[in-house]
Amino acid sequence: MLQQRTLRKKVKTVGIGLHSGRKVELVLRPAAVNTGIIFRRVDLDPIIEIKAEPTAVGETLLSTTLVKAGVKISTIEHIMSAFAGLGIDNAYVDLSAVEVPIMDGSAAPFIYLIQSAGIKNQHSAKRFVKINKAIKFENQAGWAALTPFDGFNLSFEIDFAHPAVKATRQYLSLDLSHQSYTSEISRARTFGFMRDVESLRSQNMGLGGSFANAIVLDDFRILNKDGLRYEDEFVKHKMLDAVGDLYTLGYGIIGAYHGYKSGHAINNLLLRELLQHQDAWEIITLGEDHKAPVSFRSDYELA
Repeated sequence: MLQQRTLRKKVKTVGIGLHSGRKVELVLRPAAVNTGIIFRRVDLDPIIEIKAEPTAVGETLLSTTLVKAGVKISTIEHIMSAFAGLGIDNAYVDLSAVEVPIMDGSAAPFIYLIQSAGIKNQHSAKRFVKINKAIKFENQAGWAALTPFDGFNLSFEIDFAHPAVKATRQYLSLDLSHQSYTSEISRARTFGFMRDVESLRSQNMGLGGSFANAIVLDDFRILNKDGLRYEDEFVKHKMLDAVGDLYTLGYGIIGAYHGYKSGHAINNLLLRELLQHQDAWEIITLGEDHKAPVSFRSDYELA
């Protein structure tokens, strides 16, 4: 059977919050089977724990934020994406401030951190949400849908009226596995526009943003000296975000995700819509590796 996974040991790092601009220490710790991903504000007394799940998402403006009794843990999407990409089912995420550090604006530093801690199989079956019926959420901004599929496929289309973005591929479809996530998606960075900086900072947002943790564009071009990491980095980052947002379900998905101009709000509302239709999904386990869809086979070496 495919087994649940956690970390082998504790590991930590320090960074700054993209929106808060505050220094934060992040510690990842192993967790027991069926724990899920638990975020902890260890700077508070008493410590506040919030489990990553769709109904715990309380804010979605420019990031995914968990909220419990007025306490917030924000910008969880990149580390959640890394957990999903490496198949980590159970872990504690301890934070010394309100926001997960932005690192380089992608999931790659979190992939490195998880791999440094090591990945441990646990003696309990990994569980998945299998999509049995199409579910869609749409509003004036865009739409997202989940449909049945034997594996995990993501397709995403963006549409930014900016010459540097339009010069890149804005649609991508990819069957995701641990290997394809790590090589094709994990290094894609968040991006933003210089024209929005003043407005964001007037709202106490984007205070930690810089060329070191984002692709920055003026009205015509990319300002980062080293350019893009992928020729289609913009759409790949939106896919990276979607992987993280979807993982707040607490399980990997056997199905296909389709997004058109979707973002954190639409992704969360799609999951809430899914949970309202119990005939559209079921929680399952998978048997031996060779019987599992290719997306979920053990295609990387455990540390």
